[in-house]
Amino acid sequence: MKPAASIKVILDYDGTLTAEEEQVEELAERSIAALAEDILKVPLPRLREEYARTRAIVLAEPYNYWWEVNGQIAAYGDEGAFITNTTTIQTLLRLEPEYTKLVEESFPGVEYDPIMDCTNNLFHTYTFGLEPHFREAAEAVLKGLVDAVDMEPVILSSSKGDKVRKNLGALGFGEIRVLGDTRQYEMDPSWDKTFVDPVQGEGQIFRVDDKRTIDLRRPAYYEALMREQKDSGGLIVVADTFSMPGALPMMMGIPFVLLRTSYTPSWCERYVSEHPKGTVLEDLALLPELVPTLL
Repeated sequence: MKPAASIKVILDYDGTLTAEEEQVEELAERSIAALAEDILKVPLPRLREEYARTRAIVLAEPYNYWWEVNGQIAAYGDEGAFITNTTTIQTLLRLEPEYTKLVEESFPGVEYDPIMDCTNNLFHTYTFGLEPHFREAAEAVLKGLVDAVDMEPVILSSSKGDKVRKNLGALGFGEIRVLGDTRQYEMDPSWDKTFVDPVQGEGQIFRVDDKRTIDLRRPAYYEALMREQKDSGGLIVVADTFSMPGALPMMMGIPFVLLRTSYTPSWCERYVSEHPKGTVLEDLALLPELVPTLL
C-alpha cells in the first residue's frame, strides 16, 4: 500500500504516454470529414485542401496563430501535434466568414464560443475512437511508478477521462487514477490570482520571447492542482507540451518536466530548461530515475 503522502507524478496522457504524432493524421481526417459532411456541407477534397493550406500558414508563423479560448491564447499553434490540428481547424473556421456562420448555427448554446465548442467536440469525439499508440517506454515507466513505494502515478487529461481509462485498461493499468476534466485550456480573464517569475516578477502573463507570452489565468486547472497537492508528499507534472499542462504548475513552484518529442518547439525547450522548476527530458524511459532528484 502507498503511504498517505506519496509523491504524485502527474503525467499528461496525449503526447506524453502516447505518440500523438502517429495519430494526428487520422484525427485530422476524421475531423475534416465530419466538418465537411455535417456542418459546412462542402466537398471533402475541397476542405482537405483548405486544411492543408491553413496548416502551412499556421506553422509558418505559429506565434500569430493559436488555440483560442475566451479570446485568450491557450497554446501556440506549433506546441504539439494535436494542438496544431486544433489551431488549424479554428483558424480555418475563423478566417472564412461563411464557415463561421455555419458553425454558429450548429452550436447555438455555447460553453465558450461556437468555434471553440466545435473544435472541442471534434477533438473529444474523434480521439476517443483512435487506436492508442503508446510510446515505447510507457508501459515500463507506468509499472515502475506503480511499483514504487513512495510514488503514485496520476494521468492528466482535459477530457472527461473515459478515453484515458479505456486505453489504460487495455494496457493493464486500469487501477491508475485519472485526473480528468482539468480544462488546462480554459482561460478566465477575470481571474485575479498572480504568480511570481524569478526574472519578471509578479503577474499573470509572462513573456517567453519577443513574439510569445504565457497566460496563467486558468483557474479550473489551478484548483485541480491545488486539490492534488493537499494530500501528497509533493507533485511533479510531466507533459509533452508547455502552455496548457506545464506553464501553470511550473509558475506555482511545482517541478515541471517537458518531454522532448519530434514536434517540441525550440522556444518551449529553451524557456523550460532556463526556469528553476523546469526540466527537459530527452526520453520517457529516464523519468523514474529523474523523479527523486526533483523534490
